[in-house]
Amino acid sequence: MRGSPRSGKRRSPAGPRPPWWKLEDADWRRLEPLLVDPPRRTHNPGRKRYPPRAIVEGLLYLLVTGVRYVDLPRELGFPSGETCRRRLQEWIERGVWAQALALLVAELDRRGGIDWSRVVVDASLVDAKKGAT
Repeated sequence: MRGSPRSGKRRSPAGPRPPWWKLEDADWRRLEPLLVDPPRRTHNPGRKRYPPRAIVEGLLYLLVTGVRYVDLPRELGFPSGETCRRRLQEWIERGVWAQALALLVAELDRRGGIDWSRVVVDASLVDAKKGAT
């Protein structure tokens, strides 16, 4: 019997589940070519950057939990929230974040993981035309 005799619970033969914020290797292989770091300077290279995968996992944790950037738990191996925010801004400015999201949505749709009948478009940030209610 696998598991603790005291608890009576059985453990999965596959072992413990990975944390929910960890990217699967297959998903990361798709994203990695888009989210590469620029080459380091040779004269004053500065501090080494966190790997892009750690940044994406930190962003996933932020999105799912809804915590503030400053509250990102470093104990779980994430970079600081400010580092995640800065790198996300860099990816948005380079235009690769939109490509990465489109790639993930297309893959999820291919797997049948999106119920398009439940999609909602929020237009609260769009100005209403004159006379519209």
